[in-house]
Amino acid sequence: MEIGVVGKPNVGKSTLFNALTLLDVPMAPYPFTTLAPNRGVAAVRAPCPHVEKGSPCTPGNAKCVDGTRWIPVSLVDVPGLVPGAHAGKGLGHKFLDDLRAADGFVQVVDLSGATDAEGRIDAAGAHDPAEEVRWLEEELVAWVAEILGRDFARQARGIELEGRKLEEFLAQRLTGLSIGPAAIAAALRNVPIDRAHPGNWSDADLTALARELLRASKPRLVAANKCDRADPERRARLEEEVAPIPVVPTAADAELILRRAVRAGLVDYRPGDARFTVRDQSRLSPPQAKALEGVRAIVGAWGSTGVQQALERMVYERLGMMVVYPVEDETHWTDGKGRILPDAFLVPAGTPARAVAYRVHTELGEGFIRAIDGRTHRALAADHPLEPNSVLRIVARK
Repeated sequence: MEIGVVGKPNVGKSTLFNALTLLDVPMAPYPFTTLAPNRGVAAVRAPCPHVEKGSPCTPGNAKCVDGTRWIPVSLVDVPGLVPGAHAGKGLGHKFLDDLRAADGFVQVVDLSGATDAEGRIDAAGAHDPAEEVRWLEEELVAWVAEILGRDFARQARGIELEGRKLEEFLAQRLTGLSIGPAAIAAALRNVPIDRAHPGNWSDADLTALARELLRASKPRLVAANKCDRADPERRARLEEEVAPIPVVPTAADAELILRRAVRAGLVDYRPGDARFTVRDQSRLSPPQAKALEGVRAIVGAWGSTGVQQALERMVYERLGMMVVYPVEDETHWTDGKGRILPDAFLVPAGTPARAVAYRVHTELGEGFIRAIDGRTHRALAADHPLEPNSVLRIVARK
């Protein structure tokens, strides 16, 4: 799973990316600081089942801190998008190509309204962040519509003559965009077009289909950044104007300060918490003390910096993911080496048992016999949908 961090230049995309991944990619208060995609790994929280077991876990792919597992998530921070990107303006084509594999987008906007469409600094309130959300959608729609429309009429008439399935034809054209059969089927249900005669589709039909494909396959969440510099009423207005896309107020600068302070051993703080503690005030330089007091004021006013919350709402709410814990011993919750709950995987909510077996190893999926629930010890069939935080053993032919 990969999440794209997107938005116009100079709204704090790279700062938010750095805060989530602690990678020092370039940041500066001017447009197009990011000229190539940056990739990194962030993490989302989930309760660790070892608390129920009463024995400490032995985490492998996802660390555990005080009963909370931190499950890795891939992020890509791409160059800033400007209106007209789909036609090549700015770094448009490069930007869009870097997003092909993304499963969803966290769009960073300037809640203070102090940057214009090209990312240049302006007076606070001079620009509408809701407009950023709207034109990003139009750029993405135009991009997908252009991919769909390449030599579309001729090829579509060919599938009519050959009697091929429309879904297969569209899936072939969308190869590389991470748009699967379920999203294609959902989009076709929601667009009033002549499915029997795709050769007659107009440009408007392709645009409408592209819009539904994006909604079905690449959900968005808005990180309303620089919230500490914005009128609090702006958040409510933004939420109303861009609904149903969720809006999370964020202060990426403050989160980055906290995470770097943790790394330097200056504060105790867990991402997403509503408070932090300075370990030793005497160790802070005057600029550090001033910066942390500023962060404390932001956290006090907004409840948190919002950065971790934005990522987790994207993963759990927008992408509909859940965590499962595969083990080899359903009684002791251990793997073959005796490690307790070594792995935690993110999978779509309601994923059946056999699909989790394939996620662990192809041979387990192909040889699947049954799964066993680690809590109830009930046998689960291949198509049994799993619950969030399931602990399960996969039984397979050897």
